[in-house]
Amino acid sequence: MFYDLTAVNLALLALAMFSAGFVDAIAGGGGLIQTPAMLLSFPDRNPVSVVATSKTAAFFGTSTAAIKYRKSIKTDPKLLIAMVVPAFIGACFGALLASHISPASFKSAIFFMMIAIFFYTLLKPDLGKVQVEKHSPRRLMVIGAIAAALIGFYDGLIGPGTGTMLMIALVAIMGFAFVGASAIAKVVNATTNLASIIVVGFRIGIMWKLGLLLGIANLAGGYAGSHMAIKKGSGFIRIFYLIVTGLLILRLGYSLYF
Repeated sequence: MFYDLTAVNLALLALAMFSAGFVDAIAGGGGLIQTPAMLLSFPDRNPVSVVATSKTAAFFGTSTAAIKYRKSIKTDPKLLIAMVVPAFIGACFGALLASHISPASFKSAIFFMMIAIFFYTLLKPDLGKVQVEKHSPRRLMVIGAIAAALIGFYDGLIGPGTGTMLMIALVAIMGFAFVGASAIAKVVNATTNLASIIVVGFRIGIMWKLGLLLGIANLAGGYAGSHMAIKKGSGFIRIFYLIVTGLLILRLGYSLYF
């Protein structure tokens, strides 16, 4: 069968990719579904290559969601550029280091930060309902660039939860409403996925045929998720975001301490 996968395994992977695309388009965190599914399916392959194959599929869903959001929600192109470029560079560096260092300490810092942000969001029910002008346009671009570079580095190094972290930065720090944050996060996340694909593809190798095939399922999930998010609005995205963030905390906690 395809890459030594049975028909059942391939179908389950496609289902995982669809679900990941759907979740990721709404609140980020699709990697919580697709990364474990891919690693479990290929336990004997280089994990960096397996994760990059997963990101190849995710690129289709993230890009589809980004395009759909862009058609419905206005975003500042200057801010997008200010975030996309450092995110790409950060992800390239993260991907270059992925096979050389242990990410445990980095994951610990993310774990405790995620707990703090989860309760901060939970205790502020109005957070992210409407856009708040917290910063001047120039300062907003500086903050966005720094956040995108750091989160891009995380995506290249580890991966799962990148979209959720982008949402945290855009809503809690930069003042965006959840629906507007999703529109920006998808563009940035597609960029970080692309950077990882390029770096790992040249250095280690990717299961291209599988990545492209699973990309179809992820694309369908990304389209469905972004459509629902735009239709339901920021209140719905906030609830979905809290659920995904809670799951990410559990996932990181389990990988660190059990």
